[in-house]
Amino acid sequence: MLRKVANTRLVNNSNSFLKIFKWQKIRIFSLLFVVGLSLSLAVSACSSSSIEGSTQTAQTPNKSSPTTNSVVRIGYQKAGTVLSLLKAKGNLEKTLTVSGFSVKWTEFPSGPPILEAMNAGSIDFAYTGEAPPIFAQAAGTPLVYVAYDPWSPKAEAILVPKNSPLKTVADLKGKKVAFAKGSNTNYLVVNALAKAGLAYSDIKPTFLQPADARAAFEGGNIDAWAIWDPYLSVAEKALAPRTLTDATGLAPNRGYYLSAKSFVQSHPDTLKTVLAEVKKTSDWAKQNPSEVAKFLSPALGIDIPALEAAEHRRDYGVLPITDEVIAGQQQIADAFYKIKLLPKQVNVKEIVWQAN
Repeated sequence: MLRKVANTRLVNNSNSFLKIFKWQKIRIFSLLFVVGLSLSLAVSACSSSSIEGSTQTAQTPNKSSPTTNSVVRIGYQKAGTVLSLLKAKGNLEKTLTVSGFSVKWTEFPSGPPILEAMNAGSIDFAYTGEAPPIFAQAAGTPLVYVAYDPWSPKAEAILVPKNSPLKTVADLKGKKVAFAKGSNTNYLVVNALAKAGLAYSDIKPTFLQPADARAAFEGGNIDAWAIWDPYLSVAEKALAPRTLTDATGLAPNRGYYLSAKSFVQSHPDTLKTVLAEVKKTSDWAKQNPSEVAKFLSPALGIDIPALEAAEHRRDYGVLPITDEVIAGQQQIADAFYKIKLLPKQVNVKEIVWQAN
């Protein structure tokens, strides 16, 4: 009898357990079904929204707002007239906003540091004298010549103090001559020495940026100083030095607009827009030298008369690079290689932008 009761209880307990198990399975299944259905609906909704959004963007783009968040990074020199003007006026930012680009400006003391920054991948567009891109190319910097500025041979010179006993370039033998290494005045010194029958090794090159070079020049710590405008004009007004020679017949003293190779490849249309705005500013500057001097004077901390003097002896332009210009750059590169300032020969033509 006891066994029968026990069996009956066991059966009843088993049935109760099965009922509870089945009910829990149903509840779990229902819960999973609801969750799965909710996820499916959410994914479906997101997919539909994405598709609809993509379709709407493709069919009816919103031209009034940027579609990207790209930045054009520009390296400039405060004394570099055109880019300084362009930065101050803000016209480039206004033009590029439509296509979703902003502009970041970074100031440098001269061309070589600008191209070091381009080599590091932090600059997309810049302007320098003729020598810096040659040294940068030899160092493997991925840069491209995109346009040139005729500037002027009168806009750079080799100076000595007004009471200096040095009368000609030939007198520089054994003397300390200051200039920015790898700058346009570096080439002026090389060619001026060669014309005077001296080798580059006949002088004591002293590599200084403009501000440090002026201090050394005023302090009598160097014998001569090779410098470009507007620093040249400022020194002429303030110090009344003597000019041993300017670059006439020695160096073309052109300026170059340069771009990182990656930027040229990724954003050729944006590069054309940048050059177009640079040209507008350059054309305005060419027609308004006095206005340029007034505009730049506060930013540069240079007196208006000194800036006007610099403006009146330079030329402007944002010009396509011709075979003649390439040949001139190649001549400079070959001269630097010949005197072992350049570690290897370079082919300038290989990095000239072929704009369509």
